[in-house]
Amino acid sequence: MRSPLTYLPAPVRGGIAIVALAVNTVLCSLPLFAFALLKLLFPFAWMRRRVDPVLNAIARTWVAGNSLWMRLLHPTRWDVQGLPAPRRGWFLVNCNHQSWADIFVLQHLLHGRLPMLKFFLKQELIYVPVIGLAWWALDFPFMKRHGKEALRRDPAKRADDHEATLRACRKFALVPTSVMNFAEGTRFTAEKHAQTASPYRHLLKPKAGALALTLGAMGGKFDAFVDVTIAYQPGIPGFWDFLCGRVKQVAVHIDQLPVPPEFIGLDYAGDSQGRKRFGRWLNALWEKKDARMDVLLGTAPVETGPQEFAAEPAEV
Repeated sequence: MRSPLTYLPAPVRGGIAIVALAVNTVLCSLPLFAFALLKLLFPFAWMRRRVDPVLNAIARTWVAGNSLWMRLLHPTRWDVQGLPAPRRGWFLVNCNHQSWADIFVLQHLLHGRLPMLKFFLKQELIYVPVIGLAWWALDFPFMKRHGKEALRRDPAKRADDHEATLRACRKFALVPTSVMNFAEGTRFTAEKHAQTASPYRHLLKPKAGALALTLGAMGGKFDAFVDVTIAYQPGIPGFWDFLCGRVKQVAVHIDQLPVPPEFIGLDYAGDSQGRKRFGRWLNALWEKKDARMDVLLGTAPVETGPQEFAAEPAEV
């Protein structure tokens, strides 16, 4: 049964969503920062093992609060295939990237089913008011992502993201975590698609670095590789459109795959042959994902019927 709030005009829904998101963020950030201070004052593994579960619980409360206003305000139809049963452990999650809405979609769907999602973020996002500090407190890894020109001037900068990934993986290994990676490295736009001469219809070229380094550093720890594909109708939403509930349909396909054993412990920087094998594997995955986008967007025959999203997932 739809909430009566979904019948409000879209700009009104958007305004309510902004207020709800802001209040939820502030209320959850206050206790989050208090416990993060303990971790900062006592930077030891034993303290991290005790504090990180509390921080993750607070973050899950934030996700649940966002899911609540999404259900109340958005008339969006959810078609989801392959929604995982609740599981504990460590997971490597990969997804195509089109909009800021992707983060809310992933959290909404996987909340209570997989451990807390930890994203690789651009370094600039640490300066986002309140939420940037929250990401830092939750050990989200911040990547500098130097441009080609900067790397040409100073090749040593290539090691920055390598070291950031390895530091993050050492922290992730202490507490069950879902390590989330957008392999495209940036949001899809038609302009970026043309500039990069992407061979895929709906996707940008994937960047192997963070994914390969994570598998190399802690691949043996992961219980599964979770590949997610998201498609929006009638088109990719801006964040304001998403807040207003102007997304008619979100179609999602989730594959739970075994972690490729040949890439566990891979020395991505030093093993040129392993790097090539990983590139071929990732490109093959992207070809399947591109074809899956055709199915989700309704431009190809649907192979299996969609599974309706369960509004109240069980807690992990």
